[in-house]
Amino acid sequence: MPEGHIIHRLAKELNETLGKRPVHATSPQGRFSAGAEVLNGERLVKADAFGKYLFCDFGLDQILHIHLGLIGKLRRLHAPIPEPVGVIRLRLEGDDDAWDLSGPTRCDLISPDEMESIISRLGADPLRRNSDLIQTRELLRSSRKPIGARVLDQDVIAGIGNVYRAEILFLCGISPLRPSNTIKDDEFDCLWSHTVELMRIGKRLGRIVTTDPTEIGKPRGRMNDSERLYAYKQEHCRRCGTELVVAKVGGRSIWYCPTCQPG
Repeated sequence: MPEGHIIHRLAKELNETLGKRPVHATSPQGRFSAGAEVLNGERLVKADAFGKYLFCDFGLDQILHIHLGLIGKLRRLHAPIPEPVGVIRLRLEGDDDAWDLSGPTRCDLISPDEMESIISRLGADPLRRNSDLIQTRELLRSSRKPIGARVLDQDVIAGIGNVYRAEILFLCGISPLRPSNTIKDDEFDCLWSHTVELMRIGKRLGRIVTTDPTEIGKPRGRMNDSERLYAYKQEHCRRCGTELVVAKVGGRSIWYCPTCQPG
């Protein structure tokens, strides 16, 4: 599932390529024909992201709501725009670019009140300003669930997925098995600051890169897949050489170093 940095990047690119111009909307697959008809010819006022949710405002009384889920993709196409290939739920076409949506968990038109209801159920988004960190810290520590599970709860922090949680906990030296209510203030500050920094980097690059360029010996933009992560799906700790442990936490596998992340 795409993590929050990708959704924010998609919103930015949608605004840049389709913003404030009439959009030709179609549903090649046919499952969203009624919705596409409503959007066809309208101008994209603003695309916005909150956590893993994408909202597109066309100045109507309905908002295009997209959640990609596990297999969904939103792919950009450049002119000349080819004929649709595969099962395309929605195509949004501008003057020079088009976007094809396939396999989403959600693609529907909702009211502004429904959008606010979705957002109200989400936790703080590290890529949005003015997050209530006091509330976020207390929410995180309000449960005895393992911290490795709690940081995946979207009602606590919106946008973190399986890759970021492994990398952030590694960088903060926190075992994913520790109960969340044992996290100290300075540990929460570490979690939050790394989350904000790494997700901003991910949004800029379009992929998750968590390793330090001084350790790897090259800029983040030039790192290959074997160099860009510390813990996720790695065999040995990049820093101490210990064999990483794979545990099931929050229903998903997580890789961690028992030496660098004790307890």
